[in-house]
Amino acid sequence: MVITFHGAQAIKITQGDHTIAFNPPSKKSKYSKSSFGSDITLISTNHPDFNGSETTSRGDKEAFIVKGPGEYEIKEFFIRGFGTKTNYDGKEKVNTVYSLGVDGINIAYLGALDEADLASDVKEELGQADILFVPIGGDGVLNASDAYKTAVKREPAIIIPIHYGDIGEKGALKDFLKEGGQEDVKPIEKLTIKKKDLDGKKGEIVVLKS
Repeated sequence: MVITFHGAQAIKITQGDHTIAFNPPSKKSKYSKSSFGSDITLISTNHPDFNGSETTSRGDKEAFIVKGPGEYEIKEFFIRGFGTKTNYDGKEKVNTVYSLGVDGINIAYLGALDEADLASDVKEELGQADILFVPIGGDGVLNASDAYKTAVKREPAIIIPIHYGDIGEKGALKDFLKEGGQEDVKPIEKLTIKKKDLDGKKGEIVVLKS
């Protein structure tokens, strides 16, 4: 499995012949960058900065779009979405937290979450994640401190921050790494990982270049 970060909250996961996209920005967003095609596109929040599902289809190949809570079985992937909330851009909206398995690895994607403490039923259903994507930029989503506390409660092997840099509060990444006591972490271009690589890891922060 290969994971890359494309700014704001956009994540691309490639496993074999399949590509999964999370929260690609639309062409109307100032965070829009070069787009990429996917087989499955997951949208957590209906906002131009995160809902660019139209950018992930290519030619006659249309991405399967997932846009909210529920259970979805697409190709070899079983996806679950859980409804939470966000106040991104000053308006309360539904935010969907997603969980899915890729190559035996449990992935949780928190999207634009701004609730530091997930509802008990969501926590129970979400379970423990191997790799967790968490927004850290504040300003309508979790800030650095709450993001780290929320992330470690899920006991992931790897934590990958999203929603920082050009978006959110300045210095969010530095603050997040400080919260985790991992200030020496250097950004990498991509994360290539298999299930066996997670052995012995607990709360390791991986920063991906955008």
